[in-house]
Amino acid sequence: MVLKESDARIITEALGHPPNEVEAAIFENLWSEHCAYRTSKPLLQKMPSGGEMVVVGPGDDAAIIKVNDGLALAIAMESHNHPSYVDPYDGAATGVGGIVRDVISMGAQPIALMDCLYFGNVEKEKNRYLFEHVVQGISDYGNCIGVPVVNGEVFFHPSYDGNPLVNVVCVGLCQVEKHVTGRIKKVGSKIILIGSSTGRDGLGGASFASRDLSEESEASDRPSVQIGDPYTEKLLIDATLEAINQGYVLACRDLGAAGLSGASSEMCSTLGGRITLDAIPLRETGMTPREILVSESQERMVLEVSPEHVNNVLAIAHKYDLNGAVIGEVIEEPYYIVEFRGDVVANIPIKLLTEGAPLCIPEFPKVEQRSKKPAVRGVTLQEKALEVFNSLNIASKEWVYSQYDHEVQTRTIVKPGEGAAVISINSSLGIALSSGCNPTQVAVNPFNGAAVTVLENAMNLAVKGATPIAFVNCLNFGNPEKEAIFYQLEQAVNGLSYAARIIETPIVGGNVSLYNESEEFHTAIIPTPSIGMVGILNDISKVPSAFFNKEGDAIIIVGDTYPEYGGSEFAELFGIEGVAPKPRMDTKKNIKALVEAIETGKISSANDIGRGGILIALAHMCTGFGASIDLTHILGEENELFSETCGRAILTVRNKDLVSILTLLEARGVTFASIGTVVKGRLSITIGDNKLTFPLELVKQSLNTLSDSMRG
Repeated sequence: MVLKESDARIITEALGHPPNEVEAAIFENLWSEHCAYRTSKPLLQKMPSGGEMVVVGPGDDAAIIKVNDGLALAIAMESHNHPSYVDPYDGAATGVGGIVRDVISMGAQPIALMDCLYFGNVEKEKNRYLFEHVVQGISDYGNCIGVPVVNGEVFFHPSYDGNPLVNVVCVGLCQVEKHVTGRIKKVGSKIILIGSSTGRDGLGGASFASRDLSEESEASDRPSVQIGDPYTEKLLIDATLEAINQGYVLACRDLGAAGLSGASSEMCSTLGGRITLDAIPLRETGMTPREILVSESQERMVLEVSPEHVNNVLAIAHKYDLNGAVIGEVIEEPYYIVEFRGDVVANIPIKLLTEGAPLCIPEFPKVEQRSKKPAVRGVTLQEKALEVFNSLNIASKEWVYSQYDHEVQTRTIVKPGEGAAVISINSSLGIALSSGCNPTQVAVNPFNGAAVTVLENAMNLAVKGATPIAFVNCLNFGNPEKEAIFYQLEQAVNGLSYAARIIETPIVGGNVSLYNESEEFHTAIIPTPSIGMVGILNDISKVPSAFFNKEGDAIIIVGDTYPEYGGSEFAELFGIEGVAPKPRMDTKKNIKALVEAIETGKISSANDIGRGGILIALAHMCTGFGASIDLTHILGEENELFSETCGRAILTVRNKDLVSILTLLEARGVTFASIGTVVKGRLSITIGDNKLTFPLELVKQSLNTLSDSMRG
């Protein structure tokens, strides 16, 4: 990839001469969509990102959110989509490594990971290969560094055949007063590089991530994929946090996209920086300045350190058997200057490099109309239910999360497979974590689908008793230069912002991954604005089970159901047309009521109603016990059994506590109804003249289709 002609003209005019080879490579990566957000920045600036709990918002490696006066969380989300198609194992593994380093660079100890994975149908051999190796890459890297993978999503759709998505969230814990940022603090400070040596792996990764995938990508783009070493990463975690906790580090950045050129120029962007490439430990001979600067070799950090603490930091690097070298200094002149063997090989006005990329905003975008599918007729409600049961998007994802160590660090209270994860902070305080998206709903209506994605994740937290406090996003879309796709992006961003305001929860950071298109399949992915959300629990002992657990318990539904089928699993399977679920203001009220009800300690189980509707929410709760349900007076029509209206939940409560819980819900002004009882052996659902009955063994077998597919 070379500089665009229009960019080259702007750079030449600003520099007073054409950029040399090294300068052109730096601009090519720093001005890429992946680094400069050239299409999305004007949209992202409109997002609600502030709040009294936000210590550091968008723009740094990770956000910092205050939990209480002493503790804070760091949270970040990134994509590693293109690398995971070219080399699924290393692409996914280094995606984990990169997001963990983003959290470390803020001075936070990583305590949890979440992964959102989107693939084509695994019945195709290529998709199975990609899926298996991505999961293995995440598993091997996360397990080796000792950070639990506690939550995530797996979603299958044909649009991901040539371009799977691998999105990863990391959450860390730190003392509020000890967090650091990625911006330099004073002239004269030294810039130190610690970690692994620098090689030729990952060359031009940022520019590679800013273009479509081609049929030849697996061979031609292989050098753009980084190779990870989790054992070095674990040493780097410990060394970086020790240096920060000792007070030696003024600023810190992970070497991610655009390698050293990206990390060091962004770190020095408020003043200026001088980098000496000769000091950098290399693992390969004959590396050129261009290669050294844009290499995305993994497990490396740049630190700003006062001169008097340089030896202390180098000693810490040596203690952990890591490379450590002084590679530059902070200067007063507003330039990014790079030297190699006594020559200046790059001399760039730093604001031009880090802020000068011209924005690209298409005008008058058009709505892309989704092609209609014929509705399937002559199918009984029982047959519809079984078809939804057997969908891979509904199936248990145990095949995936069973490969992850989700108990390392011994903080995990609620594990994968039980909705949102719950992590303990101390003996009483905890956090809940949820991640995911509703891609097919976003495809039907980008605004509503993105908004409902936010509300759905918030409800996942609420049924654990957690109040949402912040979320990050990963905006995965096709080529934004196409008007229809830009429209999807614009509407989805607006939808995320609208929902964030409904639940009064800021969007504190994220990532934009565009150009997710495949020349091989001549298609773009469906729009996938996935998010990672965190909430606070005041008492982790009150968290209800995700499953029915006592015969005779009363079952309650909270929230109204509407005939909203657009983009639902039911619609995708049967071609049912309809509107996508709408974001409703009542969701905020429902969240507050659910949290308050759970804090009473009287809720024995709780589950959000999401993908697959009421049917699947009930089925997932039927592990040891079943339920006898009557929805005759709750649903307007039988197909509403599959509606994915957001803001709803199912609760169970002991009969002795039923009146007090119903009184609480009524006082909070939420819609609710008693719909049945926990029983043994079966799930039975009555809707008017229809009565569906499923033995628990059938339910469990149906929900295990993904594991069966991967074995078969």
